[in-house]
Amino acid sequence: MQPFGSQFWNDRFNTEDYVFGREPAVFLREHAHRIPAGSRVLVPADGEGRNSVFLAKHGHEVHATDIAEHGIAKARRLAKDHDVRVDFRHADIHEWDWPEAAYDAVAAVFIQFSPPELRPRVFAGIERTLRPGGLLLLHGYTTKQIEYGTGGPPRVEHLYSEALLRDAFDGWEILRLEAYERELHEGSRHVGQSALIDLIARRPG
Repeated sequence: MQPFGSQFWNDRFNTEDYVFGREPAVFLREHAHRIPAGSRVLVPADGEGRNSVFLAKHGHEVHATDIAEHGIAKARRLAKDHDVRVDFRHADIHEWDWPEAAYDAVAAVFIQFSPPELRPRVFAGIERTLRPGGLLLLHGYTTKQIEYGTGGPPRVEHLYSEALLRDAFDGWEILRLEAYERELHEGSRHVGQSALIDLIARRPG
């Protein structure tokens, strides 16, 4: 049984508050301009919809998944509040049949609940679903985040390093791969000094 499965996330999202906030991740605000106008974009495991709604507001055709029905219900409300359309799908990214070459970009923000044994399946799904030349924007925590405890899974094996991501996406065109620290204020669950990492990469072909 996955430690961060549907019951965990439904319990977390079962509140009127948006636990990660209603605004997109700072990372996405800073780098969304890299996605070509009018792209078809997938936002896997988007929780309460903050990142998918942001991308839809910028004119993209956006699909988003999440494992938690409570998260999707709140994401739909957020999209309605912003008068945008997002195609929300109830799916576990570890089991989902990622559609082949379906998207121009994937925005994968804080999807680090994947345990090490399932992480390759998720990364392979991202590669499968991006069109050749498509863009991946991946954002998460480094192992140093354990020291801060200001968000993310409290298990070092779930966290990223530059070496891990470089190896996982070997052969891709790396546009940005950087570990850094920043003060976050994203809802009640990402608050305080944080050890972050960004990967922006283009699928070969």
